[in-house]
Amino acid sequence: MTKVSVLSQTGASVGEIELNDAIFGIEPNEAVLFDAVVAQRASLRQGNHKVKNRSAVAGGGRKPWRQKGTGRARQGSIRSPQWRGGGVVFGPTPRSYSYKLPKKVRRLAIKSALSAKVLEQNLVVLDALLFDAPKTKDFKSVLAALEISKKALFVTAEVNENAILSARNIPGVTVLTAEGINVLDLLGHDKVVFTQDAVKKVEEVLG
Repeated sequence: MTKVSVLSQTGASVGEIELNDAIFGIEPNEAVLFDAVVAQRASLRQGNHKVKNRSAVAGGGRKPWRQKGTGRARQGSIRSPQWRGGGVVFGPTPRSYSYKLPKKVRRLAIKSALSAKVLEQNLVVLDALLFDAPKTKDFKSVLAALEISKKALFVTAEVNENAILSARNIPGVTVLTAEGINVLDLLGHDKVVFTQDAVKKVEEVLG
């Protein structure tokens, strides 16, 4: 079992916690991580691109000239694709880009991301993350105490409104619940900070 120090909000060590090696101690699978990131980014696409095809372009109801005898190529509409201002052939239409990976692959990707953070020594465990009121200054003092100067992801066991509101105006800082952790956020932040309760909840779900 991997042991990690448990810190307080002031940065002081208050004990140790044993992490489940089946979740935090596996060899990261880079291929699965890549697939998970691509799938998640695809699901974030709006897919609202659209062009007008021949039926959607206004006009073109009358044949521009008679079929024969003009010496020009036959035409049926001035809104055909070969005309300037005509419809677009095979252009993009609104669609969803999202697709689902198998459940076991998604779980392996999250375990790989968590294990990678442990290997990099970028996973921090707090005894608790508590604020009396939403205050950005208080959250910044926690970051300073933990010596976090880059992008950081804070994971709590339950929805912590005060923490979410306190971190909202700090660039690069995100607060999620244990249920909401995902590969893109885990890999997109330099440091990942779990509360003790959040670690237990993740181990219950993924163990």
